Amino acid sequence: MELRETKAEIATLMERILYEVKKVVVGQDPFLERVLVAILAQGHLLVEGVPGLAKTLTVKTLARAVHGTFKRIQFTPDLVPADLVGTRIYNQKTGEFATSLGPVFTHLLLADEINRAPAKVQSALLEVMQEYQVTIAGETHFVPQPFLVMATQNPIETEGTYPLPEAQVDRFMMKVLVGYPSEDEEFVIVQRVTGEPIDVAAVATTDQLAELQKECRRVYVDPNYITYAVKLVAATREPERFGLKDFGRYLTYGASPRATIHMIEGAKALAMLRGRNYVLPEDVMDIVPDVMRHRLVLSYEALAEGQSPDMLIRKVMQAVRAPDRPLETHVRVANA
Repeated sequence: MELRETKAEIATLMERILYEVKKVVVGQDPFLERVLVAILAQGHLLVEGVPGLAKTLTVKTLARAVHGTFKRIQFTPDLVPADLVGTRIYNQKTGEFATSLGPVFTHLLLADEINRAPAKVQSALLEVMQEYQVTIAGETHFVPQPFLVMATQNPIETEGTYPLPEAQVDRFMMKVLVGYPSEDEEFVIVQRVTGEPIDVAAVATTDQLAELQKECRRVYVDPNYITYAVKLVAATREPERFGLKDFGRYLTYGASPRATIHMIEGAKALAMLRGRNYVLPEDVMDIVPDVMRHRLVLSYEALAEGQSPDMLIRKVMQAVRAPDRPLETHVRVANA
């Protein structure tokens, strides 16, 4: 009985958060779902889409709904790492140095157009994204929890942009592609933007969000699904083992072990959002493209032939057979 009550409370809370966000943001359901997955799984999100698709608005509205703090950094070529993490400032009156913390000390951080700053600035986020802390002049400062970085990049402009370092890209749990709204959705967008301002209520607290994250860790995953995730990632490193002939020439590097970890963590969060405390094969399969597409380093040959990461991921998923869906009674016994 207690388990059912807990599941009902979680589902209700997530529905209320989503309802408040959707009062402002129209459509973009897959994108909103991935944002919630990233929060529950304590991951970070890389979002690629043209301007004007409510990427900033989504994170800002979400911060208001969960009563968290929100900060936005506009990445430009003249930024320095201290502009992000903070620095030491000399106080002439006291003759001492004081630490001024940067904008990364927040719950939800939006790194807008992250590829417009040089690699040294992008790399300033490496420590905080992995270890949730910043070291300034030998002193360690922890960021508030929960902490989520959502970075955006524009796919249609290349002038004045810098490629993200591989270590930086690998820190992101998922890369989500955001598309244009439908005509009906765009009609509603115009109505809302040109109408009366909409108030967003704080329906949850950051403490409740932290509890949801703990609950997400308890979601049951059958060992077969972990094996499946391991094989999917291994197929990008050694494709010949899985019958993918001539596949290796399209890839310079395959996915890292973080891909396997994030695949399972994302599947847990997805199962939780769908009202279950156990993972099914479709949860893992749904999350695979978002977890893998930014981790595959394509060769020049692949680019010349017009191959995309998503096309290669589909081939990998066809080559590696998904495990069978378990009987619910077996899941309950294993979970208990």
